[in-house]
Amino acid sequence: MTEQKVLKPYSFVEDFVTGRKTPLIGSEENRQKVEKFLVEKKGYAREEIAVDQDLTLTVAGEPYRSQIDLLVRVEGRPLMAVKCVAGSLDSREREIVAACRIADAHTIPLAVVSDGTEARVMDAVAGKRIGERLEDLPARTEAASYIDRGLEKPLEREKIEREKLIFRTYDMEDINVQRKLAKPG
Repeated sequence: MTEQKVLKPYSFVEDFVTGRKTPLIGSEENRQKVEKFLVEKKGYAREEIAVDQDLTLTVAGEPYRSQIDLLVRVEGRPLMAVKCVAGSLDSREREIVAACRIADAHTIPLAVVSDGTEARVMDAVAGKRIGERLEDLPARTEAASYIDRGLEKPLEREKIEREKLIFRTYDMEDINVQRKLAKPG
């Protein structure tokens, strides 16, 4: 007799930005706090925030599919990528900086890691931390001063390939994310 894999039961929450029913796993509660903060405190429109933005790469000749938790665009241009975590913020800084460097034709200017209460804000072009709190995220009215930052220094091909490897290495450790849920049947 074969054993059938039983999925762990989980509850759902209505996503603040999209209104879709979303499994309440991993850092989902934290993501909901960040979404709410961006809209209610920083003035971004829901339409400017992409949830679970697809990211498809070729790493060492192999396709790799992932997602960025939140991608904020202003006037259609990427401004910041946000990684929502349930654990250490510092340990995921490098992952989101790498994502910012490979997710678009130009570097996405701001890389953010947050647990819904605190945040690390990085200048993804320079790879340096520029903020320590959620309050350090730029308001919608301040976005223009950051938006062109990613156009300044295009990455060399070899560096892009290294950033892909770095991103994939960290990302493969993410287990409690919706895209990795086992599908019944």
